[in-house]
Amino acid sequence: MRRFDRLLVIRLTLLVVLAIAVVVLALVIDVPGIDELRRQYGGTGVLGALAFSVVYALLSLLPLSATVFTIAAGAVFGLARGVPIVVAGAGLGALLAFYLGRLLGRDVVQRFTGARVETLDALLLRRGFWAVLTARLIPIVPFTALNYLSGLTALRLSAYLPATVVGILPATVAYVAVGAYGTQPGSWPFLSAVGALLALTAGGVIANRVRQRRAARSPLPGVSARSASHPSSAGGH
Repeated sequence: MRRFDRLLVIRLTLLVVLAIAVVVLALVIDVPGIDELRRQYGGTGVLGALAFSVVYALLSLLPLSATVFTIAAGAVFGLARGVPIVVAGAGLGALLAFYLGRLLGRDVVQRFTGARVETLDALLLRRGFWAVLTARLIPIVPFTALNYLSGLTALRLSAYLPATVVGILPATVAYVAVGAYGTQPGSWPFLSAVGALLALTAGGVIANRVRQRRAARSPLPGVSARSASHPSSAGGH
């Protein structure tokens, strides 16, 4: 077996092991509640904030909802401190998942998909920042899945990480505000945060439907060219 093939098999094996480990951990780990997180991190100062960010980053590697942690950051640290703590943790987690996908899965994807991934890669090289930014702005897009999938493509880190940080800010501020002002449900910061989340979710649903309609009307890139160059391919050999 050639050296490249051996490395490919090793990476594919590690990728499968990683996927299994992620699923198993997601099933056995219980995300603590807001009250428990407040007891653990309340009054812990800078070290507590750093620990919270690290735990948040590790949690974001798993297909678990980090919403409780995001809201808890507001309840424990307040709005002004909670937002940078969450953004730091989410950014670190996004970076780790991106590199795991890139190191373990990129060569596998290229080997088994061939030219079929080239169109996506070309698009992401040209519009990677805006593609990631749009996906991050929609709260219904799975954060963890997008992290790993981005690493499987040719997306540049210089586009991926800034777009991630900027894109998660609106929802992060809203969720942290919900936690910070949760004891004052009638206050304008709480109501504004809930309204922002509803607006982001509604905007995401609308944008997704528009994208699906456009995709249904437009053929995939390269399909027309292949059809023109092989007009009789559908009629047999």
